Amino acid sequence: MAMEFKRKLPIPMKIKEQYPISEKAKKIKKERDQLIKDVITGKSDKFLAVIGPCSADNETAVCDYVERLAGVQEKIKDRIVIVPRIYTGKPRTTGEGYKGILHQPDPEKAPDILGGLIAIRKMHMHTIEATGLTAADEMLYPENYRYLDDILSYVAIGARSVEDQHHRMTVSGMDIPAGMKNPTSGTLNVMMNSIFAAQHGHDFIYRGWEVSTQGNPLAHAVLRGAVNKHGQSIPNYHYEDLKLLLELYGERDYDNPAVIVDTNHSNSNKQFKEQIRIAKEVLHSRRVSPDISRLVKGLMIESYIEEGCQKVGEGVYGKSITDPCLGWEDTERLLLDMAEQV
Repeated sequence: MAMEFKRKLPIPMKIKEQYPISEKAKKIKKERDQLIKDVITGKSDKFLAVIGPCSADNETAVCDYVERLAGVQEKIKDRIVIVPRIYTGKPRTTGEGYKGILHQPDPEKAPDILGGLIAIRKMHMHTIEATGLTAADEMLYPENYRYLDDILSYVAIGARSVEDQHHRMTVSGMDIPAGMKNPTSGTLNVMMNSIFAAQHGHDFIYRGWEVSTQGNPLAHAVLRGAVNKHGQSIPNYHYEDLKLLLELYGERDYDNPAVIVDTNHSNSNKQFKEQIRIAKEVLHSRRVSPDISRLVKGLMIESYIEEGCQKVGEGVYGKSITDPCLGWEDTERLLLDMAEQV
């Protein structure tokens, strides 16, 4: 048989019973959810910074990093809402390489999905308790969302998942903001169709159940750049790109038109230091256009303790083992500069 059934995994309810969140964490999540929702809907004029490692590979280093973010958050809380990126599943273009802590709780050991499910829940819980910040995670697998739905305040749908019907319909049943990235091809209509689908209700199969959803009005765009047929990166964060997105939003009856600009990936051609310049350009576009200011709700930034990246096994604390990230000094300076410019 081509598919080996190794073991049946516990349903989300069982994992939640084993690893329940505290009353303190529930209160923090409720407050943070409202804070972030208010930015997406325009009720608040604060700005989102969805920021953190390309992949959250180590609980100790990730919590250390988020504790540093929490210190900066206190300084800029009147203008910026920091949403830590704690991405526990890593999509791989070819299927090769480290797939995230969900697959490998220890990047140097064999895959262990059950251990990964427990590890990602414990890491998110640890972070909330230690820092008071709830996080964003990428929904790589729709059926896994309910293992974390009582913890997360933001969900990202990746460029390779955004056209998938199951991802779109699962988002339609969420009550937190969900960022739908443009696909790697850069075709914005794919992203816009995904947002429209997620904002409307559906009946479908989910985790062996027939379910019905009412739609998620907080689903929104994430611009991450594109790759052309020659493999060259094409950015889509410029003023003209934002104006085009505004026009596309106007072609249909969308709830809460909004976009988060991803400063890395194909927007930076994975030149991680370029994120600083890109962030400042986007903020400049907001300042010169009231329409763009209302549309652009935040930035998505890849950052960790040590800048750059390393191979699995090199052992540098707080350094990405996937895509390269900004280091802490640049991160802190960028966040403080953003607070001055929004």
